[in-house]
Amino acid sequence: MDSVFSVIGSCVDWDVRSLLLFLAVFILTTDYVKNRRPASYPPGPLALPIVGNIFSVDHTRTHESMTQLAKKYGDVYSLQMGQEWLVILNGYEVVKEALITQGDSVADRPNLPIQQDISNGLGVISINGHMWKQQRRFMLSTLRYFGFGKKSLEPVILDEFTHCATEFQSHKGKPFNPRYIVNNAVSNIICSLVFGHRFEYNDKKFLQILGWFETALQIEGSIWAQLYNSFPVLMRRLPGPHQKMVRIWDNAKNFMREELEKHKKNWDPSDQRDYIDCYLTEIQTSKEQPGNTFDEENLIICALDLFVAGSETTSTTLRWAFLYMAKYPEIQAKVQAEIDKVIGQSRQPSMDDRVNLPYTDAVLHEIQRMGNIVPLSLPHMTSKDVQLGGYTVPKGTTIIPNLTSVLYDKNEWETPYTFNPRHFLDEEGKFVKKAAFMPFSAGKRLCLGENLARMELFLFFTSFMQHFTFSMPAGVKPVMDYHLGITLAPRQYEICATPRLGKH
Repeated sequence: MDSVFSVIGSCVDWDVRSLLLFLAVFILTTDYVKNRRPASYPPGPLALPIVGNIFSVDHTRTHESMTQLAKKYGDVYSLQMGQEWLVILNGYEVVKEALITQGDSVADRPNLPIQQDISNGLGVISINGHMWKQQRRFMLSTLRYFGFGKKSLEPVILDEFTHCATEFQSHKGKPFNPRYIVNNAVSNIICSLVFGHRFEYNDKKFLQILGWFETALQIEGSIWAQLYNSFPVLMRRLPGPHQKMVRIWDNAKNFMREELEKHKKNWDPSDQRDYIDCYLTEIQTSKEQPGNTFDEENLIICALDLFVAGSETTSTTLRWAFLYMAKYPEIQAKVQAEIDKVIGQSRQPSMDDRVNLPYTDAVLHEIQRMGNIVPLSLPHMTSKDVQLGGYTVPKGTTIIPNLTSVLYDKNEWETPYTFNPRHFLDEEGKFVKKAAFMPFSAGKRLCLGENLARMELFLFFTSFMQHFTFSMPAGVKPVMDYHLGITLAPRQYEICATPRLGKH
């Protein structure tokens, strides 16, 4: 009898093993058939079952890894991330072809689970169609009304620099970390437009929020975000840094809600103080209109989009600027000499000075090029089948414009990996902007805040150079390494900002 049971038991064991083996083969075969690369599709590395090419890329330096893959697979290649295909575009010519020449066909954003969970399909950065057009149009017209990209905003920026300079001077040339001071100063410009007020540099709550944003953007550019987008049902239930990121954005939305509630208490439709006031008026006036997308939840996400886009990239660029000036003191001295000659030390800079400061402008552009602040841009999606680099990219495919490969394209830049302001100067020393200079991306999804960022960067950088000389602490060399997230930020550092002679 025992022998009968043991035979039955071994049969059951074999049946279970056979079933599991069959299921494994079935799942792998189904995955291969479903996700195999179509014949006309761009080439790429061999994908593993289920996870695809998630481990083909070094996610601590994704932009460099993707640029390296282009050397093997060409300027247009594909990666399978989980169950989704990405097409990576490399080099100025291919990126220009996609974003500008065929811009209408690649203007959409992909429907990424991580963005959906953060924004609930609202805002302006990660949405498409009618809502994107309506919200973008309103955002641009309202911000222009408050001086966005116009000369009338200059005093706001220059006044903020005065606050910032006072903080820098308080360190009396001794080493300090400029991160939070600069983040706060730059954020205060967009705060004045969106909230109608600025935040003091010792406001602990606001400093905490700025720290949150930095952390969230780092996680959002990591492998955790890629896993979240590839396996959302699973990742929503698993612990990890991605859960911290979701909590940060929830806290940020609560912060925006508090600002909204303050506005509602003393809102006067006849006295529009800022973006939130104008949005509240728009909610009232468009309430009954067909296709209306204005409500308080959308306001919160739009304000959040503006806040992040209007602060993180510009403050990060300035932090790179201090490092590059400390690394190349001879370039810093040349910038200061040009500023002293054109502006002197008795008045503040103005945007009108830009045309007379070609070397300063060239150095600032080279900082942006080398700093490479948004290395992979934000993802796009094809709205119809498109031909790119001789391959057919189907409708609904996620496109990654590798801006790193454009800003470091050896066909466009004389010394792509060397800090060289002459990239932006002609033989006569006049400023020349190159078509391959795309730090704000290009086409229909060009960064909304480009004009504001360009104004802030010029006025802040010129003012810093007019007032301070930047150097590393004694015995310390500048480290040009980075933290990778959605943005490419320098690693934490301390720097000395020595007030220049005649500047107090």
